[in-house]
Amino acid sequence: MNGTLYLIPNTLGPTDSLDQVIPQHVQHLTSQLTHFVAENAKTARAFLKQVGTAKPIQEIAISELNINTPAQALQALLEPLKAGNDVGLLSEAGVPAVADPGADLVRLAHANNIPVRPLVGPSSILMSVMASGLNGQSFAFNGYLPTDAALRAKRLKELETRSRQEKQTQLFIETPYRNAAMLEALVSACNGATLICVATDISLATETIHTRTGAQWKSLLDSGKAPDFHKKPTVFLLLAQ
Repeated sequence: MNGTLYLIPNTLGPTDSLDQVIPQHVQHLTSQLTHFVAENAKTARAFLKQVGTAKPIQEIAISELNINTPAQALQALLEPLKAGNDVGLLSEAGVPAVADPGADLVRLAHANNIPVRPLVGPSSILMSVMASGLNGQSFAFNGYLPTDAALRAKRLKELETRSRQEKQTQLFIETPYRNAAMLEALVSACNGATLICVATDISLATETIHTRTGAQWKSLLDSGKAPDFHKKPTVFLLLAQ
């Protein structure tokens, strides 16, 4: 009988209050597993040490799955499951398989009739929608936008047009050290009435979430009052009016 692939939520950053982010039953289940697939084995071990494991950490098997993992290597990651072992899939941060390479393993598990069980935990995408005040009935996550300034501006205008036509909230992320450039691009490309939310360090003690119009953001930036989000994980959202 095949084991179960558990999709285990991770924290969205360093925290001293694990119980406030990861439910106790998820921590307990995680502590009993002896096989994991993770983006980074080192950070996975750090998370498991914080959770606590029934077996010594050196006896826990951790295989890596990240953007550098070739497609032909995925099948081997299923072998412990096919041998009857339960396996935990860990993302580098947040929930696995959402904006995460773990989705490929989940799809392969389904193709091999391996049970997949998602567990409750923090999703920066859903939490930012919840806290933004923007349209939670219809929204789309667009991942990373182009880094080239002209292409990025073009893409932002496309997303704003789509948002206006479909009344749909548009979400995207940026490499944290480019957050300031992204907000400046948003303010420049979008209409002054478009609502823009900047959600930083979600679920952490340093969390900040603010929704303002493009014109209001421009006024803040012009006065030198940019958000404190340099090198901090941030989700950007917009809803055209």
